[in-house]
Amino acid sequence: MPGELLKGPLLPGWERATLGDIVRRGGGHVQTGPFGSQLHASDYVSSGVPSIMPVNIGDNRIVEDGIARISEADAERLSRHRVRVGDIIYSRRGDVERRALVQTEQEGWLCGTGCLKVRLGESGVDPKFASYYLGHPEVRAWIVRHAVGATMPNLNTSIMEAVPFLVPPIVEQQAIACILGVLDEKIESNRRMNKILEVIARSIFRSWFVDFDPVRAKAAGDQPPDLPRHIARLFPNAFERSKLGEMPEGWPAKTLADLAELNPESWSKNTAPAHIEYVDLANTKWGRIESTATYLWTNAPSRAQRVLRPADTIVGTVRPGNGSYALISDEGLTGSTGFAVLRPRKPEFEQFVYLAATARDNIERLAHLADGAAYPAVHPEVVSATRVAQPSDAVIQQFSRTAGPLMSKIALSTQQSRTLSAIRDVLLPKLISGEMRLVNAERIVGRCA
Repeated sequence: MPGELLKGPLLPGWERATLGDIVRRGGGHVQTGPFGSQLHASDYVSSGVPSIMPVNIGDNRIVEDGIARISEADAERLSRHRVRVGDIIYSRRGDVERRALVQTEQEGWLCGTGCLKVRLGESGVDPKFASYYLGHPEVRAWIVRHAVGATMPNLNTSIMEAVPFLVPPIVEQQAIACILGVLDEKIESNRRMNKILEVIARSIFRSWFVDFDPVRAKAAGDQPPDLPRHIARLFPNAFERSKLGEMPEGWPAKTLADLAELNPESWSKNTAPAHIEYVDLANTKWGRIESTATYLWTNAPSRAQRVLRPADTIVGTVRPGNGSYALISDEGLTGSTGFAVLRPRKPEFEQFVYLAATARDNIERLAHLADGAAYPAVHPEVVSATRVAQPSDAVIQQFSRTAGPLMSKIALSTQQSRTLSAIRDVLLPKLISGEMRLVNAERIVGRCA
């Protein structure tokens, strides 16, 4: 019954219900997160219980990078909003079709302001299956179509409880979740490895170009630790004063505008291709482009104008504290005008520009400078005005040779994950609609156990 998930004929043993039927049957609930009057901006702390906000909802997973936190006392005060393994979290406003399944490591976190929590309870529906079912294109379209609001879609508990739900026998649910889960586990493994590789690249960048560890060691008469002599020789052995403060001798104070072009290309109605692959801020999180959308140019969002090329750095200028940035590795992408695009003036500047523009200190600086009540933002020129110490060409080239393979590995792993995501997205509607049936579902479940 392809294309007829919500209204087509039922397979033997399958049941048609609503999400509300399921949660009531299991003693679960659909519940909104705390309102702003219950949790104020002043309540957030640097260390405490993570609070899941709409920006933390990725592709069926919770994105921890940059997550807000509250005190344990506030979490207990709002204990009815704490999440359990198997809960499904939605954003109540904006991109309402995205959802995230709560995993073991997120037990006890808070369903934060602006989010909505679905708890199935003991309903006979596997939560992992439910999270995949809710990602079916027809179900996502149903949710978007029924969301209320003239300018911005909004969800509420009544809408979510009315979502049509197709319930296969439990063993088929578990087998479907197993098959799709294997793909997601590999994607998650790639994501964890990429995070480690980027941490290594950022640590080297900070040591060389922010803390100036090799220069400090040489100025003290020591050999820089963990650096081969042929690399250590490239660094100065003294400091000098500059408008950025103490800087390595011979490294002038510059801005990223000296190293990269700002917003070098934009489409127009005369140059745009018939189809575009669109990258927006909501789907770009802390160095990762979670997903893209394909549009006819004539139907594309008005903000779909920035031409992106491999080696470009994109940095979101709207709510920059959300971490909407990435290093582009694919051809054929078009970015939102909500990004500042930095294109390196020389190939060896690629990793330096990306890591300087997206250093946590710089993202926090941009967030502090952003103004505007509803959509705090900075001008793209503020991003390109980021100040840096420009090392010698020899040091930059050595950094490119050091960090380049790490970033290339990230790009290859990301491409593999994208392929696995595409396979999953093809399988998902076929499995969940019953168009593709799993033979020996019990055996599949046994292997996943």
